[in-house]
Amino acid sequence: MLSGNPDIKIFAGSSGLPFAKKMCNYLGAELGASEVIHFSDGNIFIRIKETVRDKDVYVVLPIGLDPNNELVELLFWMDSFKRASASSVTAIVPYYGYAKGDKKDEPRVSIRARVCADCLETAGADRVITMDLHSAQVQGFFKIPVDHLRSLPILCEYIKGMDIMEDAVVVSPDAGFAKMARKYADYLGVPVAIGDKTRSGHDENAQILELIGNVEGKNCIIVDDFSISGGTLVDVAHMLKARGAKRIVSCLAHIMLREKGVKAINDSPIEYVISTDSVENPFIVGHQKFLTVSVAPLFAEAVYRIHERESVSTLFSAVPEKIKEDIPDAPCACVCACEED
Repeated sequence: MLSGNPDIKIFAGSSGLPFAKKMCNYLGAELGASEVIHFSDGNIFIRIKETVRDKDVYVVLPIGLDPNNELVELLFWMDSFKRASASSVTAIVPYYGYAKGDKKDEPRVSIRARVCADCLETAGADRVITMDLHSAQVQGFFKIPVDHLRSLPILCEYIKGMDIMEDAVVVSPDAGFAKMARKYADYLGVPVAIGDKTRSGHDENAQILELIGNVEGKNCIIVDDFSISGGTLVDVAHMLKARGAKRIVSCLAHIMLREKGVKAINDSPIEYVISTDSVENPFIVGHQKFLTVSVAPLFAEAVYRIHERESVSTLFSAVPEKIKEDIPDAPCACVCACEED
């Protein structure tokens, strides 16, 4: 934990409260006093319950499992702070929903990520801190600074503590994530394999056609930015088993699974799904296959450096020692063995 700085004002939106509390614990700061009311007709009411005049404020709210309501709430937060004469307002969005809508790849469709960016700027955001955008070019949709953090170093440090690193290989589920999979592989010092995935529509169903790379007798680490249905992860896992893979774990920056997806993972050859707490996901609670590593200290460190006018560039590729020390120990064996114990 850092020494407290009373000038750092962190506030929490409805679904950002657990994450914001972890950030405050790291910073030695108190959570800002506020109130959010959800009326029965669906309207949202925001009230800031302390002065923020001439303060640099930070509000935590992922656009995650309830993206439409969370986006609108975030806009109201921006407007509330601006009307309360805050000096600057930073939106801390651990998961930026709608980032997948980053292009007009067919006629008569919206570039949703750009619409969200325009809304946040118009409402009064001066800066955005987010993590693992589906497409890095979404940063360019903003005219304000965007700090694009990566969960890769923290997740890799956690994976290094697992007993799967011998004969390990990183697996990308498709060519689109191959470049990032290579970064995982380079960080861990292992080879990479790539799946050939096709998707015929805008549903959550994709088909794995082929696998490029040798996985026979290997411990496989499937990496991706997020999963909604778990279908791709499960399909890749079955293909890996068919190709002679030994143990299989998956690693996600964001976990968006609901009941159906959780069941699919539990019924699959995947031993563990390792993810961050960028979204507070109640659907994975109590399921042994799902392991969570907090990235709240990473965001808190970014806030501290921004507030102190220090560089944040090193956070994009490495884990500060004070954060690395707090990464929890990884499980010592596969989930099957743990259940037998």
